[in-house]
Amino acid sequence: MAGETFAELAREWSFPLGPAVSIGLTAVLYGRGWWIARRTRPAELPPWRACCFYAGLAALWLALASPIDALDDYLLAAHMIQHFMLMSVIPPLLLLGAPAVPLLRGLPGVLIRVVIGPLLRLRWFRGLEEFILHPMTAWLAMNVAYLGWHLPAAFELTLRSEDWHNFEHLCFLLTSLLFWWEVLLPWPARRRWPQWTVIPYLLSADVVNTILSAVLTFSGRVLYPSYGAAERITRLTPLQDQIAAGSEMWVLNSMVFLIPAIGLTVRMLSPSRGKFTERLQGVLPDCESSGVLSASKTEGRSQRVQLKL
Repeated sequence: MAGETFAELAREWSFPLGPAVSIGLTAVLYGRGWWIARRTRPAELPPWRACCFYAGLAALWLALASPIDALDDYLLAAHMIQHFMLMSVIPPLLLLGAPAVPLLRGLPGVLIRVVIGPLLRLRWFRGLEEFILHPMTAWLAMNVAYLGWHLPAAFELTLRSEDWHNFEHLCFLLTSLLFWWEVLLPWPARRRWPQWTVIPYLLSADVVNTILSAVLTFSGRVLYPSYGAAERITRLTPLQDQIAAGSEMWVLNSMVFLIPAIGLTVRMLSPSRGKFTERLQGVLPDCESSGVLSASKTEGRSQRVQLKL
């Protein structure tokens, strides 16, 4: 009986209207804006970026409408896969698409001139943007949402109410977009902190993930009563299901945090990077410390060149 129920749920797809409209509209706006912006910025918007963005939208639909969503009422392990996709798979894919410019360019011109343009020039709006995109704000927002929504009282609320469940998903997605913004720095964003700070930024987030995952894995008791009372659709007991959920969170999220941290560390310590810098300094001995080189050539004309390192 349990196997039959699991098989039925594993084939169950839904069509949530709100997400469907939002994802469809976003896809159209991005596609239109990418096509327009690429005419003048082909180097910043290669086709692979568009592929990443649409893969992110597809993964979002998969998380919200596929059998993963149907199974999450019965299995905590399925629920945590959904959270993993919303926090660690979808946001990086969307940001690799460099979405800011395409989404803006995809909007109607009159909307940009009358609403968006004047709004972006307001001092308080620029200050709000600086605050929201600050690395510390992003780190705190993502980790507070991650821990807060996994507290038993908050988690049980999302299991009882579909509206709260959807709000939880929105919190995970938006705060994770902020978090990964600092890591991936999608064009045309500029880094606020030195690049090396991304390493402790990622590692400290992994510490938070490890703590929560360990609590779920080693608590020895079912932390979410709804899953203790849920119909068993597999042979896993509620406690075994919780251990599986904690273990998959531990492994999958740690991989997502540690792989880019290790990659960045290797790149920063790579000898080839140092040799390249030495060669560049040899060719450009007068390069200013700010990374901007000014040179002039006179053969009947003068020229000023800026090279950003």
